[in-house]
Amino acid sequence: MDRSNPAVQRGRSMIAFNQVSKRYPGGFDVLKNVSFELAKGEMAFLTGHSGAGKSTLLKLIAAIERPNTGSVLVNNQNVSVLKSGALPYLRRNLGIIFQDHKLLFDRNVFDNVQLPLQICGFDHKESSKRVRAALDKVGLLGRERANPIALSGGEQQRLCIARAIVNRPSILLADEPTGSLDAEYAEEIMAIFKSFHQVGVTLLISTHDASVLRNTQFRVIELKQGEIQSSSAPADSAQTTSTSPAALSTGAQA
Repeated sequence: MDRSNPAVQRGRSMIAFNQVSKRYPGGFDVLKNVSFELAKGEMAFLTGHSGAGKSTLLKLIAAIERPNTGSVLVNNQNVSVLKSGALPYLRRNLGIIFQDHKLLFDRNVFDNVQLPLQICGFDHKESSKRVRAALDKVGLLGRERANPIALSGGEQQRLCIARAIVNRPSILLADEPTGSLDAEYAEEIMAIFKSFHQVGVTLLISTHDASVLRNTQFRVIELKQGEIQSSSAPADSAQTTSTSPAALSTGAQA
């Protein structure tokens, strides 16, 4: 466990890995005895070479994958042993931005963002309010009727962020969110993430983008061949201006 993080020392852990290993069929060990903690409200970067295990680590947090050994705790709940019926409740508190977007091109921008709320059973009035607030937060409110295929790469990434935050999650996971973007778009995306951090959301962002990591004020966890190579520990980055995920919204609501 990363006891060097002051927030973790105060018992405010939101994500905790304890001796986690993951082996895929064929004997490939993608993660080996990984242990670290992420404090409530902390923003951190996960980095490493291609194949280092970054995507798998994020999937373990969301229980998309399960570890072979060790435990993964999310808000003090061991998600490694959750039954399938409990997974929707876990994921309501998680926002996930996938590397390959996973957008639905048979429906428009508004409907893409609304889908998680429909799955959770929100009524139309409340879901419409949340969708528009999330789109406004990422600067896409004027494109709500467009098909995602008509959006630029940067706009598609912002659409993915809107879909991830529409549930007002307390944890946001992003897998290489700036990997295919130019520097200007990448900077815009990182500014959006920092605004979430400022209102108390816990963020773990996988990236190999050197420009993002250069001179960052946030902790950087480096994976190498499935093991944690290093974990920087800057001043307590869990300090926030608010602790309410509801502030993910436009102005103060999303």
